[in-house]
Amino acid sequence: MFLNIDAHNENKIALTDDTGERMSYGQLQNFILNFKNIMPTRSVVFILCSNTIGAVAAFLACFENKVVPLLLNKDLDRALLKNLLDIYQPQYLIVPANTEVEFNKYTLVVQINNFVVLATKFPQYAINEELSFLLTTSGSTGSPKLVRHSYKNAYFSYKKVAEFFGFTAKDVGLADLPIHYTMGLSVICSHLYAGSKVVLTDYNLMSKEFWKIFNDQGITDFTGVPFSYEVFDKLGFFKKDYPALRILAEGGGRMNDVLFRKVASYCEQYGKKFYATFGTTETTARLAYLDPALAISKIGSIGRAIPGGQLSLLDAEQCNPIEEMIAEGELAYRGDNVTMGYANCKEDLHKNDERKGYYITGDIAKRDKDGCYYIIGRISRFLKLYGLRISLDQCENIIRDEFKIACACLGNDQKMIIFLENKEILEEAVSYISKKLGIYKKCFVSKYIEHIPRNNNGKVMYSQLKA
Repeated sequence: MFLNIDAHNENKIALTDDTGERMSYGQLQNFILNFKNIMPTRSVVFILCSNTIGAVAAFLACFENKVVPLLLNKDLDRALLKNLLDIYQPQYLIVPANTEVEFNKYTLVVQINNFVVLATKFPQYAINEELSFLLTTSGSTGSPKLVRHSYKNAYFSYKKVAEFFGFTAKDVGLADLPIHYTMGLSVICSHLYAGSKVVLTDYNLMSKEFWKIFNDQGITDFTGVPFSYEVFDKLGFFKKDYPALRILAEGGGRMNDVLFRKVASYCEQYGKKFYATFGTTETTARLAYLDPALAISKIGSIGRAIPGGQLSLLDAEQCNPIEEMIAEGELAYRGDNVTMGYANCKEDLHKNDERKGYYITGDIAKRDKDGCYYIIGRISRFLKLYGLRISLDQCENIIRDEFKIACACLGNDQKMIIFLENKEILEEAVSYISKKLGIYKKCFVSKYIEHIPRNNNGKVMYSQLKA
């Protein structure tokens, strides 16, 4: 059974959520087996997700029974949802029970936990036999562009993640990242593979409820995005020990060096492990991680490829591998977790594996003498000011490190725009970055914004800034 669900102690609690509901590994196994007769194999189904037992169990049941789910935010804008429904024409929907009235034009099949299964009138169509599930591309939840995952991708990725983290049946993993994000799904599945207990929550990191769960459940493993750790820092998390906690992990974007050092130092002080990781939806969440033993000496590094994977750097001109150890180039990855490719319409769900285990990330990275990698920007996040190639991501890091404030940079080859959440440093920030880059101040403009827009994963939504 997927994730070895049937191999674990059937009386051990597998899942809990904010409702107080609990599901053992035995109950989860029975749920998956009983799901078999609900819908035909190779059906396409949309699951409107929250971090609840019902959503996780539904995903696992679909996977095991060869039904192909697309995981979506339950609060997805309904116009965007309608667009996806029109394009992909799923045969079924799995939605929260309290939204059933909203979808009353569809036929109720069955209620499972706090979700209902609804049948649409769309006919079943041919899809690739290796296709296991679908996710939206990062940061484009309403886009029709989907990432196609194979069964091989999932088996490889979640097993490897569980192994290099060293998860065991004694662990209690906190899953606060949304299940419909690739890393949130990875946290859940890798813990289940190890037979751990997974605590699901939709509570905000700033809420009392979140910290009650964190303490009462004896959380041993937490995975967050950089924004998560910014919140932790503001709340004074790093000023005391949490005895049950043994792992802090980070992914979903580059953490600034100051905060990276703070997390690494905290873990060293209290005998915990800090895993900096890197990955994409296209590589089933993770493709690299930094050995916790190197966290202090390799501040900001994503480390090396996960076991069974291979990283390389490509030159800009010919896209050929760079053989020199110390080098800078576009990051590429090879491994069984590289997904099959994209889909933009239902006909694309019949396509074969287009990537064949190889993915060029679009990230610019450097490699040091020890073979550790550092992400320094995105190809699409570069400007040319006065003939100099400037990384917008690096500029954000420079400003954040100096002024300890959130910022976002955009622009074109004539001018860079710096968005800041502090009116008092608008001119100072321009002067500072101008001096750092050695470029005239007239190439920069700063703007005040009360809150830089971010998605649920903590990533800046640059499209809203442009608007």
